[in-house]
Amino acid sequence: MKKVGLYFGTFNPIHIGHLIIANHMVEFSDLDEVWFVITPQSPFKAKKTLLDNNHRYDMVYEAVKEYDKLKTSTIEFGLPQPNYTINTLVHLEEKYSSQYNFCLIMGEDNLKGFHKWKNYETILENYNLYVYPRVSDGVIDHQFVGNPKINKVAAPIMEISSTFIRKQHKDGKNIKPLLPENVWKFIDEMNFYRN
Repeated sequence: MKKVGLYFGTFNPIHIGHLIIANHMVEFSDLDEVWFVITPQSPFKAKKTLLDNNHRYDMVYEAVKEYDKLKTSTIEFGLPQPNYTINTLVHLEEKYSSQYNFCLIMGEDNLKGFHKWKNYETILENYNLYVYPRVSDGVIDHQFVGNPKINKVAAPIMEISSTFIRKQHKDGKNIKPLLPENVWKFIDEMNFYRN
């Protein structure tokens, strides 16, 4: 049974930091694959800066298509909004439980707020977490320190954000080195994030 790490995000846009983390997880831990789970635009929170679901899917697909162990998932596109991770996990189990063993990938910043997630105890009871380092404020809740279900992976610390990329692109800066080549071409051709 394949062990799959689920990497959730809006990926607006996906950048080299996301790829470096995902590739590190799949090459330097016991994960067989990493799935980029694209979070859909909430109908309740229309953000001007958030691209349409299909455009973000296209960018993630373009970014990972040359990596055999990295996949793109639209599983959340068909689920009711607002969506919670626990619901996605239940849905994935119903669909794939005989083929895959799912785990969650998250940054250390997310682990610091994990106790606020809906049904976090159930998630931790049933799934392993793979945590990569992030520079962030706050402390990790004592219940997560030394927990056997939480695997810290010494991935590179990436200080690149999609927000930074969008802002700098809008300001006319050259952000091309921060993006996979195919993603840059797509953004440039579609004239995204300029207005």
